[in-house]
Amino acid sequence: MSKVIIIGAGGVGNVVAHKCAQNTEVFSEVVLASRTENRVRAVAADVKADTGRQIGIATVDADNVPATVALLQKERPDVLINVALPYQDLPLMDACLHAGVHYVDTANYEPPNLAKFEYSWQWAYRERFERAGLTALLGSGFDPGVTNVFCAHAQKHLFDEIEFIDIMDANAGEHGHPFATNFNPEINIREITQRGRYWERGEGGEGEGGGVGGAGVWRETDPLSVRRDYDYPEIGPKASYLMYHEELESLAQNIRGLKRIRFFMTFSDNYLTHLRVLQNVGMTRIDPVKFQGNEIVPIQFLKALLPDPASLGARTKGKTCIGCDITGVKDGKRKRVFIYNVCDHQKCFSEVKSQAISYTTGVPAMIGGAMVATGKWRRPGVWNMEQCDPDPFMELLGKSGLPWKVIELEPTAAAE
Repeated sequence: MSKVIIIGAGGVGNVVAHKCAQNTEVFSEVVLASRTENRVRAVAADVKADTGRQIGIATVDADNVPATVALLQKERPDVLINVALPYQDLPLMDACLHAGVHYVDTANYEPPNLAKFEYSWQWAYRERFERAGLTALLGSGFDPGVTNVFCAHAQKHLFDEIEFIDIMDANAGEHGHPFATNFNPEINIREITQRGRYWERGEGGEGEGGGVGGAGVWRETDPLSVRRDYDYPEIGPKASYLMYHEELESLAQNIRGLKRIRFFMTFSDNYLTHLRVLQNVGMTRIDPVKFQGNEIVPIQFLKALLPDPASLGARTKGKTCIGCDITGVKDGKRKRVFIYNVCDHQKCFSEVKSQAISYTTGVPAMIGGAMVATGKWRRPGVWNMEQCDPDPFMELLGKSGLPWKVIELEPTAAAE
């Protein structure tokens, strides 16, 4: 039995708190902390009403390392699950090192003043976690997270060699707002408006990549300029756009024989039109501007105007489908599969008062915490999900509300 502390009480934090409280076999104590006291109290009350379990609450500024260390030393948890902002990954890793607590997060570190997504800052902690005898598990959400585990499962059980991976993310939910984001608007818009990138083996691109998969390069595209129409199970055909996503960076290093890996996400025409207008008028800028004698960051002001993602659950209908389209070789023959999960927004809300985007991130965060807490994925250092044995994670994934399926596809179209 283990004690877990969850940092962050937004939509994802709400799901993690519920799912940790449900998992009585692993988590004997659950504590939820955030800088906003009314949020942690509201989540704790919902957890009590839904599960019958009383969870602990605390207030803390995750940017303040000494304050977080003091909280960890007081609570003495076995593992910390970080579902705060990506800007706070490094302060929370520092706090875990000082307090001797294992660490799990769902998204890689981002500098607040630079829209750049890479693991270098967190990978730099590897030796410190090794020396401390602590585990840091990175990216235990859905993508990154479950998608990494899907690839590890395919590498272990379905293929002798994997050549092509396309991570496909579709949200066919409707919330009725003219424009809203399904998770933190600032993080969401920063991610979408960056140039697209994908990795392939070869020469002539920008920046080397690849480890086990061999030397490779990163190819860049204009933001959302590469479109692919993809037929998603239980959803149907959807326009999907090439983006950069952080799991590409680690998977390019850890999947044997890889020739190319890409990431695609669906967006409606309405969403893209609103986004273009906001970009054109400067509302997606991340640098400060002067307004009436004060400095404001336009994207943070926009965040204050948009609907809170945590408020979308009650009105969002439809499904998500996220999976990995993988092509390779098995027993000398070419093979292609799609490993995926379909999640229903309304079913998620009926269980934990959350839409499916928060649910599909929060459930894997709980499972990652359980993997570390039980010792199944506990080894000193900093690790990405695909570097761990996929079997116990996949088993718990289905039991925890995210059942997964594998379907066979025709391999001829995989290298498009």
